[in-house]
Amino acid sequence: MTLLLPILAVTAGFALLVWGADRFVTGAAATARNLGVSPMIIGLTIVGFGTSAPEMLVSAMAAWAGNPGLAIGNAVGSNITNIGLILGTTALAAPLTVASVTLRREMPLLLAVMALSWGLLADGELGTVDALVLLAGILLLVAWMVRLGMNSRRSPDPLLAEFSEELPAGLSTPVALAWVGVGLAVLLASSRLLVWGAVELARLLGVSDLVIGLTVVALGTSLPELAASVVSALKGEPDIALGNVIGSNLFNLLGVLGIPGLFGPVAVDPAVLRRDYPVMLALTLALLLMSWNLRGSRRINRIEGALLLLAYGGYQVLLYYGSGK
Repeated sequence: MTLLLPILAVTAGFALLVWGADRFVTGAAATARNLGVSPMIIGLTIVGFGTSAPEMLVSAMAAWAGNPGLAIGNAVGSNITNIGLILGTTALAAPLTVASVTLRREMPLLLAVMALSWGLLADGELGTVDALVLLAGILLLVAWMVRLGMNSRRSPDPLLAEFSEELPAGLSTPVALAWVGVGLAVLLASSRLLVWGAVELARLLGVSDLVIGLTVVALGTSLPELAASVVSALKGEPDIALGNVIGSNLFNLLGVLGIPGLFGPVAVDPAVLRRDYPVMLALTLALLLMSWNLRGSRRINRIEGALLLLAYGGYQVLLYYGSGK
């Protein structure tokens, strides 16, 4: 088999994933809004979960097909891509002023979840119990976000106004539910197509599923976050741009990383803990330093955005030489 067919499958899978995720999020958000759910709660939960839906479905399909390395690489690689490539590109397009109290609460939580997931993987295996712990974390995360959304009614947050502007309006509930169904069906089909193409690419190129997951698949499944973050920043909604990345990274570590363990004990490649996790941690700490300010808002400028992009490029070079290619 030549490379052409797998490349076409991956390209088509990415395009359909982006479209399906957009339709799914639009339908779910419109349905919730029609039912009277707060825009803050919708933005923190439904939109955050929806932008991670491609990663979650690809992870499930990869594990089901017997390629858990691709699923683990997708989870870790997507987080590295979200901070290095997406936030770096976004800050270059429009410097980000971080004013949301909610986001300043989420960033330490992201570090705590990273520590938890590293501890669960440190023994070199992702087992069923590990997976259940991570997936239970999603329930706690959603409950916490709902509480933050309810509290925002008493304590105004810049995110509330930004979410209110962005949520879809004018869709009836039947139409919105139809889009939810269409989006989910497209996500399922495209994730299966993408996994097949990615596995074939790895086989033909002679690299591991992990490396393909960390690079090609991580980049493709992060396209919804890239588009949403850049557009939000250009429209003067920096808190949504940053919130998309932080929320997605939380869902990736708890959901995308946890899913493969449900299919049975999975051996974790030592390179994940030796190489990829330290890079993810370093980028997350850099983001924390760039955006944290107890006295008020903080600006992530273009120079810092360029540094994030350089770090992402350096990581790709590290993967290239580390894969033996």
